Amino acid sequence: MRSGKADMGQHILDGNPPVRVYLRRSAQARRISLRVSGLDAKVTLTLPRGVAKSEAVAFAEEKADWLRLQLRTTPQANTVGPGTELPCEGELLRVVQGSGRRIRMEHGEILVPGNPDSAGARLAGHLKQLARTRLSQASDRYAAALGQEYHRLTLRDTRSRWGSCSSAGALMYSWRLIMAPPEVLTYVAAHEVAHLRHMNHSATFWKEVENLYGDYDVPRAWLRDNGAKLHRFRFGN
Repeated sequence: MRSGKADMGQHILDGNPPVRVYLRRSAQARRISLRVSGLDAKVTLTLPRGVAKSEAVAFAEEKADWLRLQLRTTPQANTVGPGTELPCEGELLRVVQGSGRRIRMEHGEILVPGNPDSAGARLAGHLKQLARTRLSQASDRYAAALGQEYHRLTLRDTRSRWGSCSSAGALMYSWRLIMAPPEVLTYVAAHEVAHLRHMNHSATFWKEVENLYGDYDVPRAWLRDNGAKLHRFRFGN
């Protein structure tokens, strides 16, 4: 338990509707706590070290009505499949059954061939490939303008950050940026590339971002106001 956290399985709170609670023990926790994720409405019950599972479950049972209220007002995760309206490069497209072998985007639709049950997983692969292309292009362009080189570009599905740059010049991005408007994706690329020269968030760093991208207030605000919505799509992969 080197991370100080350990999953302890699940518990179902009976009632209308039943509530699935995920239990987790944390060495850092000082008290029992319940949290409803604003991204996917996942309910997590955290136990401090030494607290019995039965005690924590009893705490959750007492809070069952509060939990149901929170869940009613929290957007649920959206499982991607035929009929889903999915953003791609800022455009809202409807997922529909397609023919042939390739995924196509045309006339406001994403046409996904094959078994509808695997449409989400196939779409995730397609979006990751498109994200890598767009982010590589933007990173190459900004790195050249900066006169710096990066050594690796990786994609992940991170919730805590949209991108990062290591001291070794490795860039990491969330592939879900491909769902945001193009100017948001390129702003994040400029932000991370600027870290190749400035490994901080000083005034000098932000001036470098402005030199590379231009006025970044609008895309930065879009991420703050809308970024969490991109994590509510579940692709079944």
